[in-house]
Amino acid sequence: MKKQEILVLGAGMVGTSIALELSLRGHDVTLVDRRMPGQETSFGNAGVIQREAVEPYPMPRAIGFLCQVLLRREASVNYHLRAMLESSPQLWRYWRASAPARHQRISRHYTALISHATETHARLIEVAQAAALIRKTGIRMLYRSAAVFEAACLDAERIQRTHGIGYLALDSTALERAEPGFRIRLPGALHWPDSWSASDPGALVEHYFQAFQRLGGRFVMGDAHSLRPVSSGWGIESADGPLQAPQVVIALGPWAGQLTTRLGYRLPLFVKRGYHRHYVGGGTVSVPTLDAERGYVMSPQSRGLRITTGAEIARMQDRPTPTQLTHAEQEADKLLGLGAPLEEVPWVGARPCVADMLPVIGPAPRHRGIWFNFGHGHQGFTLGPASARLLADLMESATPFVPPEAYSPARFV
Repeated sequence: MKKQEILVLGAGMVGTSIALELSLRGHDVTLVDRRMPGQETSFGNAGVIQREAVEPYPMPRAIGFLCQVLLRREASVNYHLRAMLESSPQLWRYWRASAPARHQRISRHYTALISHATETHARLIEVAQAAALIRKTGIRMLYRSAAVFEAACLDAERIQRTHGIGYLALDSTALERAEPGFRIRLPGALHWPDSWSASDPGALVEHYFQAFQRLGGRFVMGDAHSLRPVSSGWGIESADGPLQAPQVVIALGPWAGQLTTRLGYRLPLFVKRGYHRHYVGGGTVSVPTLDAERGYVMSPQSRGLRITTGAEIARMQDRPTPTQLTHAEQEADKLLGLGAPLEEVPWVGARPCVADMLPVIGPAPRHRGIWFNFGHGHQGFTLGPASARLLADLMESATPFVPPEAYSPARFV
């Protein structure tokens, strides 16, 4: 393939992965962001490469659950009213896409990409010499009630049968052996051993970035929203002056909607915010653990036990409202004794979501030389290298390693 000059806008897990992938293929790549790589959304997640997440998160459709959300009595979801109203067209499409038959069709496409999550990470982990950051110990889901645990076991059996993903069902006794520090006896848990985790998600992105630099890649602080057509293709303003290249990749995560709207696209994007905080001196867990009926994740990381929250429908500029984190702290403290918070103020970030739950990967329909790679929802950390491989295949006019049509931006035009 002929060497290309490419600007990659956005240096989270997705943008850094595509910059590294393109550099490994011999292209001349400049990575652009307003901050150093891995300092936004990719910094704040639970650090899990979720091989088990073969089906995207649907919007719950039970009327009782939705009423609890609207009344702010559901810990896994919070909202700001103005953001909820502004996002209502996208949320309506999300609700419709979550109908069982549609969700099943969407999941087939989602599985095709996420089934390569660990293998594509493994390649970049080796290149980046980042193995010390990775734990191949799986992820665990806790259940507080016997009926919910029983239903989760049945669903896990379906997932294993349909997708070939193995799991272990732990009863109360097995869970006590696995997590002897728990103060509460729980009905059980599901352990998904094929998933991996990073002891520091931001550090993994940084390792990928350093590998990109060793290959000759260039990083520049710049304003992605200054993108404009120029004689050689596309240009932006940066701290090093104007940058130009024939090809540009928009990998801006939750900020992608601002730029693509300015370019004339009306993509059904919306944001789910989330919070995290670290705790030291208290209990911990042996593997990343979702408290499934309380809506938060506990993840043992290098800085301490990280708690990450569920979804908050809010605009990125809205003031933080970490009520979900407060609830999670209370529940985790009862469960294992939480310890002291490391940060005075919780971290807040945004997840870039698409109404049909599939990322947007491929050429911009009306702009030659522009490529999209965003909209990974809760799974940008998981899917960064896989979506990078797919986009690089498309940019090189190579045979895509998975069918690309379901992720194409053209589906919205």
